[in-house]
Amino acid sequence: MSSMVIDRRSMLLGTLAFVGGAGFGPRFAVADDSVAYVTAARLADGSFGILLLSGEGAILREVPLSARGHDIAIHQPSGRVVVFARRPGAFAVSFELDKKTVPHVFTPGEGRHYFGHGSFSVDGRLLYASENDIATGMGVIGVYDVARSFKKIGEHSTFGMGPHEIMLLADGKTIAAGNGGLDTTPDAGRENLNVDSMQPSLTFVDAESGKLLAKHEMTGDLKSLSLRHVTQDAKGVVWFGGQWEGSPSQTPPQIVGSAGLDRPLRLLEPQGKGGDDLKGYIGAMAVSNDGRFIAASAPKAGHVLYVDTETATVVGRSNLKDVCGLAPEGQRDFAASSGFGVIRYETAQARTLSEHALQDIAFDNHLRRVG
Repeated sequence: MSSMVIDRRSMLLGTLAFVGGAGFGPRFAVADDSVAYVTAARLADGSFGILLLSGEGAILREVPLSARGHDIAIHQPSGRVVVFARRPGAFAVSFELDKKTVPHVFTPGEGRHYFGHGSFSVDGRLLYASENDIATGMGVIGVYDVARSFKKIGEHSTFGMGPHEIMLLADGKTIAAGNGGLDTTPDAGRENLNVDSMQPSLTFVDAESGKLLAKHEMTGDLKSLSLRHVTQDAKGVVWFGGQWEGSPSQTPPQIVGSAGLDRPLRLLEPQGKGGDDLKGYIGAMAVSNDGRFIAASAPKAGHVLYVDTETATVVGRSNLKDVCGLAPEGQRDFAASSGFGVIRYETAQARTLSEHALQDIAFDNHLRRVG
């Protein structure tokens, strides 16, 4: 048995013991309509957990983890939540917002690890997860049967390497995958193994058959722009945020762009300050509830960039140290969370509406809205 397999199993068993054996107390379940956000976080004692937050930023419930979490998939009609381990983790945790049942832990299976993101089918029967085929380095979309305790029932290719965020699009049948183009293994941790030969792409995959519908690749001077996070606007256009893996002196003037099934990759036109101001790194993407505005966080630069999708122009830029998590609030406003425990509500024109801070809490990269 290889050391890689032993390490992955040890990590998984630790998580199973921690989640399965934790005491949750009387507030393990909360009223479904009182939870506004779900996020992973580092807690005050240095441990990791999942936090369910009110609209005012108060902690309503904690679900403990023995390792760091990343993004959250929520099936709104059923109130079912899945939190994925941070890359290259090998566990995911499922629970329901309004029930006292102990969270359920499941894994991607032998020879796979998660990239931290996933998406439910419209009816909630299936969960799709971005994963790595460790032996080949190619990306896969794991397909899980929710009713059978998240039993893995199939896989589709992402037709690229290093898929990060995947999302089921509004048509309910197409999955968009941001293939970062980077090869990773659990043995190497978060080290990228092929920066010189990386091939980032955005692919569109039929969720039922796994057929490739379209593939758009970053080439030439932009081949070092790893495509990671995606969201979709009201017109069905997919917006992506990249992370620059090349020389800092060659950071492109923009690292946010858009594409579609029959629409090639297009980066935003530079408008004054560009990629250098974002430190070459987008950490999360979100779309307003009306579908018009896109938010992109740049945690290394401490900025949130707001884009009007109808004009493809930047309409706002806010400043918040170590900001990363983003979620829609109201019709055209957003919530942003930081690694310093701050949740800020602001407009797409970067006007602050309110701000709350939790002492000694470090929010992780993603924030998801409930309801």
